[in-house]
Amino acid sequence: MAQEMVRTTAVLKVGLWIWATLAVGAGLAAVAPSAAAQDGCKIAVLGDSLSAGYGIDLDEAFPAQLERRLAAQGYDCAVLDASMSGDTSAGGLARLDWLLADRPSHVIVELGGNDGLRALQIEQLEANLDGIVARLRSEGVEVLLAGMLAPPNLGREYGERFAAVFSQVAAQHDVPLYPFFLDGVAAEPALNQPDGIHPTAEGIGVIVERILPTVTAWLDDTLG
Repeated sequence: MAQEMVRTTAVLKVGLWIWATLAVGAGLAAVAPSAAAQDGCKIAVLGDSLSAGYGIDLDEAFPAQLERRLAAQGYDCAVLDASMSGDTSAGGLARLDWLLADRPSHVIVELGGNDGLRALQIEQLEANLDGIVARLRSEGVEVLLAGMLAPPNLGREYGERFAAVFSQVAAQHDVPLYPFFLDGVAAEPALNQPDGIHPTAEGIGVIVERILPTVTAWLDDTLG
């Protein structure tokens, strides 16, 4: 019981940090593939402000830093910024035609944070994420799903069901899951902007470092 209380408290602290606010209205980042990318390796990041580079230079945002780290490890892949600040899972689903027009071979889905902020129904989140992954897979696109936490003020039951959606959708479609996109950065003041929510360039670097093994394993499994 004591261990469970400690774990719950830790999750709540992280959740409070995340859900104090999420910025909206920063606009859609430009999608600009690297000229050096090899054929067959074009990764799009479909997400919200956390991956769109809110408050920092686009060359320090998650897609740009991930592309550089992959290149340093010998993966010649373009990483496209297809994220929009304030986006929900429904918004991501609605933008799939636009995303697919760039013919990505791989997509990292980083959505759900704003669904939780707005206390949207769990069933809606699940249906939207399921629709996104199903559509991408039907088009032959490889998918990596990044998870998120729900606002703790919505209650423990909501939070548990919210978190379970990501693992359920990943399992249903047999795609890899990175459980928590902000792992290593949430609640770390030195790694976040003054709003206490959005990572600094250094914070994005930590996110990239943490997620990189999952991404490279995914690429090794899916690149011919």
